[in-house]
Amino acid sequence: MILLVDLCFERESLSRCEFVDPIAYALNRAGFPYRITHYKEIRKNEVGKCDGIILCGTALKDNAYAEHIESFAWIKSCEKPILGICAGMQVIGSVFGGSIVAQPAIGLEKIKIVRDSPLLGEPREIEGYHLHNFGVSLPHGFQILAGTPEQVDAFRHIVKPVYGIIFHPEVRNKWIIERFAALRD
Repeated sequence: MILLVDLCFERESLSRCEFVDPIAYALNRAGFPYRITHYKEIRKNEVGKCDGIILCGTALKDNAYAEHIESFAWIKSCEKPILGICAGMQVIGSVFGGSIVAQPAIGLEKIKIVRDSPLLGEPREIEGYHLHNFGVSLPHGFQILAGTPEQVDAFRHIVKPVYGIIFHPEVRNKWIIERFAALRD
């Protein structure tokens, strides 16, 4: 079971339809069971019972999650595979000591994969959909999978199965969600 963590400003917000439900739909179509929990309601026993965790994105002007980074401290000790998408990547970066930085982008953009990984595959260019005002600096203990040090498009923890991507695979590149759900790092 994959735990989808809703990062929207409130439970059952309209943004959930745009940023959480499409990920759930992609998992369901690929045959992966899931459960959705709002970040303010997540419990340790819930984390322990899942096979992986996806921290979903949220709307451009919804930055409430950034005011509650301490509520994500459990990420550091979690041994399950974790994928942060957009705001979720910002949360992961912040928890591990990175900084949320201005990095506005809207629309389809080329993404240069620079390092082979179980999540994104071999180095190449893909096209991804961006919808964000912020990115995150590369935290200590992480390596860039796509992008540059000035504009990190994807990263991975060097030891733990923790990934972040700033673009939205639920819009384009659903295969990334499927690859993540199949990971057993």
